Parts: sequence; structure tokens; C-alpha cells
Amino acid sequence: MSSGHGADSAPAPNRHDDTRTTSLTVKGGMFRSLRVRNYRLFATGQVVSNTGTWMQRIAQDWLVLSLTGSSAAVGITTALQFLPMLLLGLYGGVIADRYPKRRLLLFTQAAMGVTGLALAVLTLSGHVQVWHVYLTALALGVVTVLDNPARQAFVVEMVGPADLRNAVSLNSANFQSARLVGPAVAGVLISALGSGWAFLLNGLSFLAPIAALLLMRNGELHKVDRAPRGKGQLREGLQHVAGRPELIWPIVLVGFIGTFGFNFPIWLTAFVNDVFHADASAYGLLNTVMAAGSLAGALLAARRGTSRLRLLIGAAAAFGLLEVMAALAPSFWVFAALLVPIGMCGLTINVTANSGIQLASDPALRGRVMSLFMMVFMGGAPLGAPLVGWVTDVYGPRVGFLAGGVVSLLAAAGIGLALARAGDLRLKVDLRRGHRHVAFVAREPSARQEAVTTAA
Repeated sequence: MSSGHGADSAPAPNRHDDTRTTSLTVKGGMFRSLRVRNYRLFATGQVVSNTGTWMQRIAQDWLVLSLTGSSAAVGITTALQFLPMLLLGLYGGVIADRYPKRRLLLFTQAAMGVTGLALAVLTLSGHVQVWHVYLTALALGVVTVLDNPARQAFVVEMVGPADLRNAVSLNSANFQSARLVGPAVAGVLISALGSGWAFLLNGLSFLAPIAALLLMRNGELHKVDRAPRGKGQLREGLQHVAGRPELIWPIVLVGFIGTFGFNFPIWLTAFVNDVFHADASAYGLLNTVMAAGSLAGALLAARRGTSRLRLLIGAAAAFGLLEVMAALAPSFWVFAALLVPIGMCGLTINVTANSGIQLASDPALRGRVMSLFMMVFMGGAPLGAPLVGWVTDVYGPRVGFLAGGVVSLLAAAGIGLALARAGDLRLKVDLRRGHRHVAFVAREPSARQEAVTTAA
């Protein structure tokens, strides 16, 4: 297979060496990235495999619970799936920067399909044991270490920097759509035929992204120089992030919110059981409502043409405030209604941070930067969940949810001030009609600074 670089006879590829700006001019509407043939193939394959992935998540948890009768065993399965990203995520980024991302994705998608098929064979043959599920969950987590940074960084190679934000938004819409469909299909399959058939369909679903990758045209990919093999590449990626406020602070913000603000499985089950005294159907309804809000947020994000840090900070602050409001909600329906904008804000945070960080990164280091982003975002939840769960158990669901919202709100405020200081900005409040009421503006130079400038 070719390396993924454009042929000499193809139109000159966009090298997009200068990707520090996030305000590129774009036209074409909400679904403009789908005009790109390679991305259209990619998105089609992903919607099929994402649906299968959500089916497997539901079936896997149900199977473990059926085999052990233990919720702790379900937690162990989840931890095993996310632990490799926490421990090895940065190394996955190094590999993603060294090799053609299309070729890496062919390997990772095939490996993920094999894990689903192996679990299907064990379950349908009646030989499955809980350690089999643990092993496949761990294997899936190891493959994800490589798949995540390669898949995230490959998006810009398909669509270019101008449409990156739109493509990231559509990827999120794709994932949230599958989140609405996959669990429902899995529920029907498990009830009618058993978990094994859900695993089988998930394994087969990876044929779609593999076919999409094989059908792509190399000459239409935007060229990005790959990093040569060498020492210190992991340290190089970390130094690149540490020296750039537009990279380090959004990653820190996502880390706080991912660790303390995204523990919805804990909070939603606790509110259903202990606050509203409802049943499993109510829990399913809350998940569906939140997924619908996330889908709406993804589609709204696809309409925007820029990835601004002020949007990220504003969405994070609104996310924290809405969580505080939901924690104090007086009734089930008020609580459910608040989950819609919470889902929208959470998705806006993810899309804005993802696309902004990619565009602000050196193309040769993008895989390493995105591996750090995904490690912080996905790896934070297993660390924060025990603490959030303890607070929820000891002090009640309302206090647990309230704490998560307060941490998110404080993180947004603190990092917003840090970014303002780094950009030499100040907060301006203007209550006049027709003016922007709250905004960050450039500081006016002091008389002493003007004197120094004039003398120079």
C-alpha cells in the first residue's frame, strides 16, 4: 500500500505548514466536509463501526454482570479498557507521527474487529468466562492507544485545515448518532438472541471503515511530513505543548472537566435511584436526552467556521453552571431538560478543543499532541470516578453533581484568566445597548510603556 502521500500527477497537495491560525475562511454550510470524497468514505465507515461499538459496550457490560452478578466486575472491565490510554497514550502519538496514518488505521480497525469476533465466538459457543472479557477489553484498550491519535490527526489530512473544525464536528455528530441507535439495537438483540450476536455484528461492522480506507485516493490527501525515527521524540512533543499557552491551557481545561465534570454514569444512576426513585427506563431516557443534546451541539459546531479559545472558555463555564443548576433541580423533568444544554456544551468543549489544538500544533508533532489530549480527556475519568463516586455515596447525588459543576466552573474561570494574561488581554464589561456586554480586549499600554516605546 502507498504511504498516503500525493502522487506527482495529482494537484499540488496542501501542506498547511502554518496551522497556527484558527480563523480560516470557510464556506459551504454544515456538511461541507462531506464534499471531500475521502472524508465522505471515512464518515460512512465510521457510522457503521460506531454503531457496532456502542452495541458491544452495552452487550459487554450486560455479559459481565450476567457472569458475575457484580457491578465491581463491570467497573474492572471499563478500567481495563481505558488504562492503556492512561499509561501508554503518549507512545501511541509518537508512532502515529512516524508512520502513514492511513496504514496504521487499517491495522487498528482490523484488530478491533478481531476482538469483537473473538468475543462473539466464545460467547456463542458457550465457553465465555469473565477473564475472556477482561482480556478482550484490555486488548481493545491497547489498540485504542494507537488508533485514537492516528484517527484524530488523519482528519486534517483528508479535509485540510480550513474544514478541520467542520469535520471534527461531524465526527462527533456521527458518534452521537450511533450512541442513539447502537444501545437500542443491542437491547433488542440481547433480549431476543443473546450478547454473542451483538459482538458478532460489532466485529463485522469494522469491514466498513476498512473498505473506506482502501477506497481512498492517496493523491487527494493533504501532505504532512512524517517524523523520522529518533530519540527524545516523546519529550519533544511534551516540550512543544508546554511552551505554547494555546496548547497547554486547553488541554489542562479538558483534563479538569474530563476528570471531574463528565462522570455522568455515576450521577445519572444515583439521581434515578436515590433522588427521583425511578426505574431503568428513566435512566435510559436520561441517557437518550443527553445524547440528543450532544448531537445537537455537534451539528451546531459544524456550522461554525472558527475554533476560538473564548468559545472554549465560555462553553466550559456554561457547562459548569448548568451542572450546578441540574444538581439543584427540583423535579425529574427539570433535571432531564437541563441535560440537553449540558450535552450541547460538553460537545462544544470537545470539538473546540480538539480542532483548535490540532490547528495550533506543528503538523510533524500533531500525533503526539493529540495523544496527550486524548490521554487527558479519556484517562482522567478512571482517576476522577472513584473520588466522585465516594463524594456521591457519602454526601448524596446532589452534592456529588454540584462538586463536579463547581470544579468545572472554577477551571474555566482560572484558565480563562491564565489565557488572558498570556495574551495580554483584560476583561471589559460594557452594559450599553448594542455593545458586547462582556469581552476580552487588548490592554492599553501604560504611560511608562508608551514612554519606553517612544524612546526606543
